[in-house]
Amino acid sequence: MHPLLNIGVRAARRAGDLIIRHINQLDAIKVDTKGRNDFVSEVDRMAEDDIIQTVRRSYPDHAFLAEESGASGDAEFVWIIDPLDGTTNFLHGFPVFAVSIAVMQRGRLEHGVIYDPMRQELFTCSRGTGATVDGRKMRVSDTRVLASSLIGTGFPYKEDPESLDPYMAMLRDVICQTAGARRPGAAALDLAYVAAGRLDGFWEIGLNIWDIAAGALMIQECGGIVTDLGGRDGWQQSGNIVAGNPRIHEALLKLIEPHLTPGLRR
Repeated sequence: MHPLLNIGVRAARRAGDLIIRHINQLDAIKVDTKGRNDFVSEVDRMAEDDIIQTVRRSYPDHAFLAEESGASGDAEFVWIIDPLDGTTNFLHGFPVFAVSIAVMQRGRLEHGVIYDPMRQELFTCSRGTGATVDGRKMRVSDTRVLASSLIGTGFPYKEDPESLDPYMAMLRDVICQTAGARRPGAAALDLAYVAAGRLDGFWEIGLNIWDIAAGALMIQECGGIVTDLGGRDGWQQSGNIVAGNPRIHEALLKLIEPHLTPGLRR
């Protein structure tokens, strides 16, 4: 395992343990509201601080882009951190959430870790070497047609007709033309599941880079494709993402294309 990935795994496991220690103390956890349907708890902040401290012990000069503390430092290597993806799930005791950590070097994603502390499943990847779940090699599914596919998604959480109304039209078509749609509420895990072949595809609108960086690299390392809604390589900038095995990715793009507004095509 690459030394950077090894530190990422250590940091993710430590953060996951911290999160689990608080799962039975939900009533006592302080929660702030960042926006509508957008919450941050003291557990998010503690987990993020612990990840950053773990990395800094080995790489004191590296930079960070973290969900709660933002950007810090200016370096060749940047650690992209979502300390608790699925905060709303966690705060309700709904057991679907994860720690997501990616490492970018000179603007290119190189390593990724997604850790599910409830199931103690560890997903890892490094550019050019593939991806694993608990040490076992992963590959995207070989599902060839939408009618047989299981598709993951996430609902837009902002009251924005520019995205919500088109999204609902997309969801309707996906429900009608696939074997099923799933919305567990933690995008990092959804993307890891695409990489592992548990989901055949995934799409969502308005995510942040820390939600998707690690999972997107995993999918690419497992033979899948990741683009924005228009099929281009703009997902890091827009936060709009379509992912899947090659056939399902292509079919998903065709399915959602009629519902794209000018803003969603950018």
